[in-house]
Amino acid sequence: MKRTIQALLACAALAAGGALAQANFPSRTVTLTVGFAPGGGTDTAARIVAQKLTRNIGQSVVVENRAGAGGNIAAQQIATAAPDGYTISLSSVGPLSVSPSLYKNLPYDPKRDIAPITMGVVFPNVFVINPSVPAKTLKEFVALAKSRPGELNYASSGVGGAGHRAGELFKQAAGIDMVHVPYKGGGPAMTDLLGGRVTMYPAVPSTALPHIQAGKLRALAVTGPSRLPTLPDVPTVAESGYPGFEAMNWYAFVAPAKTPKEILDYWNRELVKVLNDPDVRAKLMQDGLDPMPGTREELARYIDRETEKWAKVVRDAKIQPE
Repeated sequence: MKRTIQALLACAALAAGGALAQANFPSRTVTLTVGFAPGGGTDTAARIVAQKLTRNIGQSVVVENRAGAGGNIAAQQIATAAPDGYTISLSSVGPLSVSPSLYKNLPYDPKRDIAPITMGVVFPNVFVINPSVPAKTLKEFVALAKSRPGELNYASSGVGGAGHRAGELFKQAAGIDMVHVPYKGGGPAMTDLLGGRVTMYPAVPSTALPHIQAGKLRALAVTGPSRLPTLPDVPTVAESGYPGFEAMNWYAFVAPAKTPKEILDYWNRELVKVLNDPDVRAKLMQDGLDPMPGTREELARYIDRETEKWAKVVRDAKIQPE
């Protein structure tokens, strides 16, 4: 009996200690990982959020780039990180919903190893080309690609990512043959497009917009269901002769799966607050990124739907790791 009482008291003390620790959370620097190189869309969104989050919570939030494998390296890192709430991640559709169908030996399971916090942003890609390419419209680009089968190429931020999927879907829709060139993030892909080393890039609006405005890139079409407010003169792919075409991208905040519920709820509250902040929203939307904060449960259901949807696309497009 005495041992039972002692055990109960010990458990109560541990519970009280845990509650106290969570009440004081966070008490040191927080790491926000992204799966792509600096300069890409994920990195841009993460830094906008981290800046405001730092001011709100009174602790530094440091963005850490873990580029490679289409975001899978960062996803594996968050899946195995200490579940103490001090490492969270802004991940994307690729590692969370596409990679399970694309890779046979994926070193993490998004459903088992990663906990959803909140949706971050959703957005289309924009098909951009170097101005040296002799095409002013998407129709002219398709005609050029058909006249030179297998000679043109397109960049992406990684195998299985949104740009790769958009490129493969468009190849199917338009009946053209282009070579896929994967990079370790949107920044390096954009650099090679600007240098004329790749022909086309289904880019994140935030990375493409400044170059479009400067005349360094030509925008052909956006992959979403409607035109972007920041690019009102650029038609959608559907408007350009391919009805029903739609390929959207999204970034979501996640944590290690065993992170305590109280800490996950804390991050949901703080991130939703940041994503609803008028200044943050304005900055994100200026870059073509539409903030869509929500509950942890809503994000979990959305990831499940996207996983099912893109499993079919991977099969039908015969997308293979490179």
